[in-house]
Amino acid sequence: MTACSRLQAGRAAAFACVFSCLAASAAPAQAALGDTAPPNVPQTSALAASQTFAGGAARVTSYVDAGGTRLNEYIATRSGEIFAYTWQGPTPPDFDTLLGRYAADWRSGAAVLHAAGRDGLHAARVDTPTVVVESGGHMRSYVGRAWLPAALPAGITEGDLR
Repeated sequence: MTACSRLQAGRAAAFACVFSCLAASAAPAQAALGDTAPPNVPQTSALAASQTFAGGAARVTSYVDAGGTRLNEYIATRSGEIFAYTWQGPTPPDFDTLLGRYAADWRSGAAVLHAAGRDGLHAARVDTPTVVVESGGHMRSYVGRAWLPAALPAGITEGDLR
């Protein structure tokens, strides 16, 4: 049996807390990163709104999920592909549903950060070749964004994802 420091134990507890919060998070979004967006506004909220940006290269649909978190879904106008999500609210989104087929890449990247001791208590950035996920916040105040770097439409940068 090996002994661990209080710092290591604290990091392990924080990591476990993050994953347990994710498992118990709010209702999922309708489509995941990389999916083709449904033609209509998500039915998860009566407060949904859609607008175009970047000269019409993309549209953003904003809605509030069942947990009270505002989600912005970024959709490429030309392909209809969802290339990013941003969120802010009292509960984190359901990452498995939000990231879809990219969730395993995100989990692997998060595990590497944790093993290296570079996972933050209140914020983390998982940067893989296929997906980037930035998440952070405190209890009842979560923020973040996730995007597919290769799917960003021309003229749109990660700085445009707010």
